[in-house]
Amino acid sequence: MEKRLYIVRHCKAAGQAIDAPLTAEGELQAQQLAEFFADKPIDRIISSPYVRAIKTIAPLAAKRNLPIEQDERFGERVLFGNGRFTDGWLEKFERTFEDFNLSYEDGESNRQAMVRAKAAIDEILQSNDKNVVIVSHGNLTILMLRLFDERYGFAEWKSLSNPDVFEIVVSDGKGQVKRIWQ
Repeated sequence: MEKRLYIVRHCKAAGQAIDAPLTAEGELQAQQLAEFFADKPIDRIISSPYVRAIKTIAPLAAKRNLPIEQDERFGERVLFGNGRFTDGWLEKFERTFEDFNLSYEDGESNRQAMVRAKAAIDEILQSNDKNVVIVSHGNLTILMLRLFDERYGFAEWKSLSNPDVFEIVVSDGKGQVKRIWQ
C-alpha cells in the first residue's frame, strides 16, 4: 500500500527553547500552511512536543478537526547539552554531517537522532494511516529525509526555509522525496 508522509519544518520561531513561540510572521505562516494542505488528504498529525512545532500545525489540525499527537522522537536534535551554543557552532554542526557518530558534550549525534526518528517513522508506516503529517525541526527534518534519500545533508539543511514541506511517497519500502513548499 502506498503511503504519504508530509515532513514539515516548523514556521519562524522566537528562539530555540522548547517553549519558544512562533513570531508574528510564524503565526501567519501557520495559517498559510493550513491553506497549503487544503486539497491534500490527511489521516493523522504528529508533532514534536516543542511549542513552535505544535503552533505550526495547530491551524491545520483545527481545520481538519484532527488531534495533534506529540512524539518526543520528532523533537529537536540537541547539538550541545543544556542548549549551550558555542563559538563556531556552525562548523561543529557541519562536522556532524561528515561523521554521523560525532557528538559533543551532552549532545546527540546525527546517527542517534536518525535512529529515534526511524523508529517513529517505522511505526507510522506499519499503521493503517495512509497520509501523515510529521512536524519537526530543521536538523531532524534533513535526517528523516536522508532515511529515504542519502543525498540530503548539510547543504540541504542550509537551504531549508521556515516553514518547509517535503512529501515522501512510500511504496514497497522505498520512499520518493520531493520538496513541495514554495
